[in-house]
Amino acid sequence: METVTEPRSRRRMSGAERREQLIHISRTLFAEKGFDGTSIEEIAATAQVSKPVVYEHFGGKEGVYAVVVDREMQKLLGMITEALAASHSLVKLERAALALLRYIEESSEGFRILVRDSHAASGTGTFASLISEIASQVEDVLADEFASRGYDPKLAPMYAQMLVGMVALTGQWWLDVRKPGREEVAAHLVNLAWNGLTGLNPNPAITATSRAHTPAVKPRTTNEKELREFEKAREKELKEAEKARQRELKEAEKARVRELKERERLLKEAEKAREREEKIRQREARLAERAARLEQVDHPE
Repeated sequence: METVTEPRSRRRMSGAERREQLIHISRTLFAEKGFDGTSIEEIAATAQVSKPVVYEHFGGKEGVYAVVVDREMQKLLGMITEALAASHSLVKLERAALALLRYIEESSEGFRILVRDSHAASGTGTFASLISEIASQVEDVLADEFASRGYDPKLAPMYAQMLVGMVALTGQWWLDVRKPGREEVAAHLVNLAWNGLTGLNPNPAITATSRAHTPAVKPRTTNEKELREFEKAREKELKEAEKARQRELKEAEKARVRELKERERLLKEAEKAREREEKIRQREARLAERAARLEQVDHPE
């Protein structure tokens, strides 16, 4: 008679392991289906546990959602905070843009959860509140920059919202398209934010200082070598931007000269037309006068 061997039971997870498993599964489901489209039954079934296990760890769907959102917010805020530790304002902006795009690239599910219309159960875990927190950090950076340049620091909060909003919305767009690459998108973002529309660099690129920056490195003050590299890169960018502006000015001047010549030509033609009309009018007046005299000769009273 053949001996039947009982299958070995799976290793029982500890409470902490089970919690992490449920968070990971919920994160994937929330990213795919949203809060309302995900159920406790689905979370439990995917984890191969009963619904009471989920309730035991989180109290309900709202509880696990709040934990997922809070973790994603803290992760992204940490990356942005590290980026803002650079010493130069341009480098801060570059690294902040790169940090957001890197988070989107590495944590697409988390970013999809953050940008969805958050459920009321998430409390402060909404994308709007996240943007507000990041903007408050950027506000401090801008206030110092404004003060050093003689601008009104009271305008910093408004500019911080503009700047962070621009980067965040670009991130939402890039989440799906993923083209061009992370560094190129960041370079164009910084190009617009730093140079403005009137001073756009035709070929923007991230400075060597930010490109060489690795996330694993502890935030530190930019050293002299990095500053020299930054200054060289910035000087090159300014020269290229100046060349582009000079080309634009020359083209604008040529267009203005062409416009003036065309206007002068049209004025001369209009003047000639008026002279011709005046001559025709005078000739018609003389003919009418002559006809009147002849009429008097032919039909005297």
